[in-house]
Amino acid sequence: MTIAVYPGSFDPVTLGHLDVIARTARIFDEVRVCVMKNVSKHYCFDESERLALLAESTQALANVTVDHYEGLLTDYARSVQADVVVKGLRTIVDFEYEMQMDYFNKRLAPEIETFYLVADTRYSVLSSTAIRELMAFGGDLTGLVPAPVIRAVKDRQGGNTK
Repeated sequence: MTIAVYPGSFDPVTLGHLDVIARTARIFDEVRVCVMKNVSKHYCFDESERLALLAESTQALANVTVDHYEGLLTDYARSVQADVVVKGLRTIVDFEYEMQMDYFNKRLAPEIETFYLVADTRYSVLSSTAIRELMAFGGDLTGLVPAPVIRAVKDRQGGNTK
């Protein structure tokens, strides 16, 4: 049985993330979507909200589990006996960043492979950063994030989103 970990901050989860999760779930036996803590980020949704939004958004995928971890990705991957870490790539900038991360991950856990999944062209420019900016100004999130995120944003803004 092959276990894959798909890490990220998911603040918020986007349709691009869900596409990578669904495609990963078709390839591997078990997928652990792991909300990781990035010390250099300031979050819009707290960890429990991100976990709940991910869980609701992936509930139809039987082999997907949502989890969280505060520490090194390689430590988490080992703790769940993962064979693979999945990284979604939108642009060459993502690739360059992920190659650097892979270098360090391989030093720490050479037995864990990194699997790069290129973003579907529909989502190749979609980022959580852009979504947070739209959220801040009440922009329409339809077609960019799953329904649970739209509901959470509307609740947070008192129903005042477009």
